[in-house]
Amino acid sequence: MAGQSHYIMPLPTFEKPVKVLIVASPYYKDLSDHQIAGATAELKKAGATWDIVEVPGALEIPTAIGIGERMSNFDGYVALGSVIRGETTHYDTVCNDSSRAIQLLGLQGLCIGNGILTVENYDQALVRADPAQQNKGGGAAAAALHLIALSRKWGRPDKGVGFTSEILLASKGPTTA
Repeated sequence: MAGQSHYIMPLPTFEKPVKVLIVASPYYKDLSDHQIAGATAELKKAGATWDIVEVPGALEIPTAIGIGERMSNFDGYVALGSVIRGETTHYDTVCNDSSRAIQLLGLQGLCIGNGILTVENYDQALVRADPAQQNKGGGAAAAALHLIALSRKWGRPDKGVGFTSEILLASKGPTTA
């Protein structure tokens, strides 16, 4: 629709440093370069640092994010790639499965901005990837930053994951509900 505008939330601010992993699929290298440029510009505005890893395709992006979460210390993740409809149903599989996997990781508490484009043709992808146009890479980075800010707002230092050793419990004294 012509004349339609979208509200873009201001970037959050952070007291402590933010470290983000950008996972990009350079299957369409020029589109990936645009998305990465948009994402890194947005992260830079927020004072965040980042690492970039590349994977072969959109289906590998959630796996790389999962590995990053288990084996490193990132606060959040930016998923970048482009899936362009072809002649087979492979498009539907890649779009649905990559999106579903990212959503499941998010529901586990990972802060992920999903910038995997799912489009009908290259021209649509270019408009969405280009930082001077729709800048979906920047939007994905902003989404990750907002989720990181939310997790920090609601995070409790005493709320651990898994078991707590008896020694740690004893050092804290009696617990109450």
